Amino acid sequence: MLIANPKATSTSQRARDVLVRAFAGDADVLVAETARRGHATDLARDAARDKYDVVVALGGDGTVNEVVNGLLADGPSPAVPGLAVLPCGSANVFARALGMPNDPIAAMRMVLAALRAGRHRTVGLGTASLPDGGERYFTFCAGVGLDAEVVREVELRRLEGARADPSLYVRTTLRHFFRGTDRRRPALTLEVPGRPPESGLFLSFVSNTSPWTFLGPLPLNPSPLANFNRGLEVFAMRSLKVPPVLGTAAQMMLARNRPVQGGQVANVHDAAQVTLRAERPVAFQLDGDYLGEQEAITFRSVAKAIRIVI
Repeated sequence: MLIANPKATSTSQRARDVLVRAFAGDADVLVAETARRGHATDLARDAARDKYDVVVALGGDGTVNEVVNGLLADGPSPAVPGLAVLPCGSANVFARALGMPNDPIAAMRMVLAALRAGRHRTVGLGTASLPDGGERYFTFCAGVGLDAEVVREVELRRLEGARADPSLYVRTTLRHFFRGTDRRRPALTLEVPGRPPESGLFLSFVSNTSPWTFLGPLPLNPSPLANFNRGLEVFAMRSLKVPPVLGTAAQMMLARNRPVQGGQVANVHDAAQVTLRAERPVAFQLDGDYLGEQEAITFRSVAKAIRIVI
């Protein structure tokens, strides 16, 4: 099954037709286009229960996240179809973290070659559990605080017709940092089993792989040790004053092999489980999708969760 998001940022209908025809030449393919948020999850769940061999996600990170959650609706299992990714979004963090080219045609060639040769790679994922009992998988990162607020604002701008390119994220981040987010009252407490809780945090990223995100071709990397074969990495900020934020941003752009350091930074490495609690409802995002405001979220690492055709 090839699940295509017709509203993916970086492809036209003509380009999607080319990709679909290329796959149809190599396999018996059912093409399904998404019509609403959450539709890709429903389609992938049906594909898993109908025992398809492979599900191809044609879209951005949001589409990939939905497909993963549909495939794993009944939990990880060797019977779950393999996942192939054709990156067509604005950032494509998951595909690029896998080493795929940031171009759907080049990625298609890679995926077709892997399908013909029967090659795959099994990777770990993260889950986020909410107080209402809901649980959702994520492929590369979760964010609580400022970055989730920016994702929320960008989604609103996109509904108004703005294009989700790097400049939109930069403009929105700067505007929201100075005029929107609360930079005086930290709300978060980080809890890790076996360690004392750490309170007084303004924001946190929980990473399943690196980088955390991309600014066009530039990777932003607060937790370079994160990868699909380890537990979760956590980065958090104790201050949102301008000097430490600028220093942290510079390290995120330049650091390659060690986590961002500093007196206003907190890190956790290779964690099986972490919990973030908030004194008031705080914005929350998974894989770049805004999921509302929460007061407590528990994140867990799930090893060897899904097979990637690559």
